[in-house]
Amino acid sequence: MLTKRIIPCLDVKDGRTVKGVNFVELRDAGDPVELGRLYAQEGADELVYLDITATVEKRKTLVDLVTRVAKTVNIPFTVGGGISNVEDVKALLNAGADKISINSAAVKNPRAVDEMAREFGSQCIVVAIDTKNIDGIDFVHTHGGRRPTLLQTREWAKEVTDRGAGEILLTSMDHDGVKNGFANEITADLSSLLSIPIIASGGAGNMQHFKDVFTAGKADAALAASIFHFKEIPIPTLKQYLENEGITIRR
Repeated sequence: MLTKRIIPCLDVKDGRTVKGVNFVELRDAGDPVELGRLYAQEGADELVYLDITATVEKRKTLVDLVTRVAKTVNIPFTVGGGISNVEDVKALLNAGADKISINSAAVKNPRAVDEMAREFGSQCIVVAIDTKNIDGIDFVHTHGGRRPTLLQTREWAKEVTDRGAGEILLTSMDHDGVKNGFANEITADLSSLLSIPIIASGGAGNMQHFKDVFTAGKADAALAASIFHFKEIPIPTLKQYLENEGITIRR
């Protein structure tokens, strides 16, 4: 059985880590490089850095941040935000990122997923999907969750998998930051539908939620932000709990 991964997510705005509720009401959570170093020491399996305003403000993810993280952190990390073409990916991987995450750019130009996977390998390409349930249907949103699309989440996830994505980072906008648990139903649907790993994001509030997303949600990895940033759940405590509950985790 593949081990389950615990992944802190660091949303970066103007060089600082921030966290909000339902993608708004942001508050400062600290220095992203120092937080990453701390999480690596505590036993996080991977990190995700998302420049949450890069696409909205039409600027590129800061390569110098990636360079500093790579020099400081000894676990794999993914970076996303404002990535739109092969040149962007090359610059970030050369700066030290292990994977890149694209969302808005993939929706705008689905062929970008094919091109990036062909150039760098699927293992480097994470497609992030921000999903929101509207009248019983799950729709993809872009631009940091600000812009709804007509793409249905399940169909889009299948398409990007066929195009060469190596992982799906699935964020439920309905659950984001409210700490009532992950969106287990759609996470389980995608996990059953697709052949690639699903990273669940949005809704972690206690340790039981992680157990639920790994069992009922069938997720391969669980991502969280505020509960780690504000010291609500220490990563070593979470991993010990999951191990005690029979979840196979990395040590």
